[in-house]
Amino acid sequence: MKGILKIYHPEETLKYFIKNTYCKSVYINAQNFLEVEIITDDALDHVDDDSLQYNFPQLSLDIIEFPITTSELEGQTFIVEDTEDEIFTEVDLFDDEDAFLFENELKFDKNETGDLQLCWTGNITDFYTGSENPIPFKLKCHFRPDEIEVDD
Repeated sequence: MKGILKIYHPEETLKYFIKNTYCKSVYINAQNFLEVEIITDDALDHVDDDSLQYNFPQLSLDIIEFPITTSELEGQTFIVEDTEDEIFTEVDLFDDEDAFLFENELKFDKNETGDLQLCWTGNITDFYTGSENPIPFKLKCHFRPDEIEVDD
């Protein structure tokens, strides 16, 4: 497991395990940009049968081409907010529903094993019940490369 995403819905806390993580600082035309993709696992073994999560077993959260001032992510905190002119965040529900992210704060540091890790807090559209009020979420994950074993 690469991390965990918790969505604090008023009816229940939804827990997603992170399956894939991707993060890099890209340098294009004398400007650094942050790219982040977090994909949750679609396993529901840990979820109660009547949970809201059963309608949305998997999510993907993305930061796309967010301008930053440095290529070094460790020790940095970024506030990512979409505007009418520029969209930096994206949520894929693997469904026809739409969801949006608000008030995103991304904090990067190193964990005890020296891997880059991300603590991402913010709010997400209540796509579970359709309420007008966004609901808070907290995500923590690391970016340790997967070890691929090859048999001879």
